[in-house]
Amino acid sequence: MTQFTEEEKTIRRIERRFNKGVVQYRLIEEGDKILIGLSGGKDSLALVELLGKRARIYKPRFSVIAVHVVMNNIPYQSDTEYLKAYCDSFGVPFVQYETSFDPATDTRKSPCFLCSWNRRKALFTVAKEQGCNKIALGHHMDDILETLLMNITYQGAFSTMPPRLVMKKFDMTIIRPMCMVHEADLIELAALHDYRKQVKNCPYESQSSRSDMKGILRQLEAMNPEARYSLWGSMTNVQEELLPDKID
Repeated sequence: MTQFTEEEKTIRRIERRFNKGVVQYRLIEEGDKILIGLSGGKDSLALVELLGKRARIYKPRFSVIAVHVVMNNIPYQSDTEYLKAYCDSFGVPFVQYETSFDPATDTRKSPCFLCSWNRRKALFTVAKEQGCNKIALGHHMDDILETLLMNITYQGAFSTMPPRLVMKKFDMTIIRPMCMVHEADLIELAALHDYRKQVKNCPYESQSSRSDMKGILRQLEAMNPEARYSLWGSMTNVQEELLPDKID
């Protein structure tokens, strides 16, 4: 019987969940050209590795390119040489794009939201320039479930970040290939492959509620080890007859 090392077990577990998400939600199709949003964090580095490896599989045939968006007005020391070399090791072309934003342009929105929105805008710009039809983001299962909890708590809406989102207005599709991958596994992968951390000193990061939701998700899993799967299943098991009627 084949004996796998702990590293091999982690990688096989990640690849199994990654492939399940890609196939189940039909995220990759023949002829796709996919732009990877590469922030430099563990999640986006893992996404480059996983998509870079999968692009070598003959069917469906697709290509990938990675872009690192630099927000000039946020203290951020990007090791672009490392990021480019990392992408090269998986045969993924690397592009750097610089932009900025003015938090005073819309005081109704938080600077964190404006920064994220402008980064997303930059991804669309580069995707169009590079002839891509899809943008891949490094959100994992924990991110999606935390967003679900945040939207229920703060927006009063049962919504989250879907694995596949067709943006007809922009003629672009957003995909999240790691939608079935657990963050804990990505933390292990980052340690195993010695991912180099980028230095970020964001003055707005403390305003985020996501860290609170991470704690709530952990509490739910302490109550029920299968809680994440129950939450995930609830998104496609909406029993409207057992909910209040919508009031205009």
